[in-house]
Amino acid sequence: MDYFNCLDAFVRVAEVGNFSEVARQLRVSKSVVTSRIKQLEAHVEVPLFHRSTRNVSLSQVGQLYYDECAQLVSRANEIVDGMRSARQAPTGLLRVHGLPGLVVSHMARFLTTFSEKYPGISFDFVVNDEVIDPVKAGYDCALQIFAPISDDLIQRKLFPVHRTFCASPAYLGIHEPIAHPIDLTRHALGLYSRYPSRDKWVFENGEKQCQVELSPAFKSNSVHFLKEIALEGLGVVCLPTIACAEDINEGRLVPVLTDYWLSSYWLSAVYPKTQRNSVRLKLFLDELTLAFPHQPGWDEILASKVSFPPPNAFLGD
Repeated sequence: MDYFNCLDAFVRVAEVGNFSEVARQLRVSKSVVTSRIKQLEAHVEVPLFHRSTRNVSLSQVGQLYYDECAQLVSRANEIVDGMRSARQAPTGLLRVHGLPGLVVSHMARFLTTFSEKYPGISFDFVVNDEVIDPVKAGYDCALQIFAPISDDLIQRKLFPVHRTFCASPAYLGIHEPIAHPIDLTRHALGLYSRYPSRDKWVFENGEKQCQVELSPAFKSNSVHFLKEIALEGLGVVCLPTIACAEDINEGRLVPVLTDYWLSSYWLSAVYPKTQRNSVRLKLFLDELTLAFPHQPGWDEILASKVSFPPPNAFLGD
């Protein structure tokens, strides 16, 4: 029996709850995963899972065994990674689930520098705005703006994600001026569909607060599509500054309501507890933190054009 591979399979099935998904993550057949679990159960002489046609769950003994095994597998992987790093540059694959605003606009530039420094680390990026459980989905980490959906996950905050309303100069030149948040109700709006606030928007100006219910003409889960709508002069859109700073700085878009601010989000790396000591993941996140500080470059260039909220005006803290 390959004891470590059996333990690794056990930990993964315990976390994911599905033999087929674990087989996909390990790139082996389902029968291999099943065999490894059976060998381990025969070795410890106790069933580790309750199995049915639709569900796989830990037995009471399996739960106790999992807590110890998860730490053991994590520590073993850490030792192997450390030995490889001591002998040569780190190698291996990182599977990352990333938010489009970051990955599409800025990640390629970051990876140019990262890959020069660590050429042995390769990446599999999946880009969308779904909130996932990286354990069940088989990712090393997820870069997202919402809090972890499980207590088994760790959140490492990277940088704030600020938002601003903006439109093209052509649109603003032929439509009513926007001096107060209520003025937005008289304009064609493009809004991101995944914010938890839905259509109720809170604007703040010092100690004053204004809540407005906005009905968008265009709603999308893609901030890049919303930016195209604004650039085409179809309306006023709300965009994260990470996606529109360059267009604002070069005059293709103009921010409105610059005396008001919206609450902000944290862009965080969310990853399994069993991955916290992964050398590859640690290097990736450390370099991300250096490349994207708490005052990212795109916000620095907008500091004189857009009002940002105070540090305590964050959602998801």
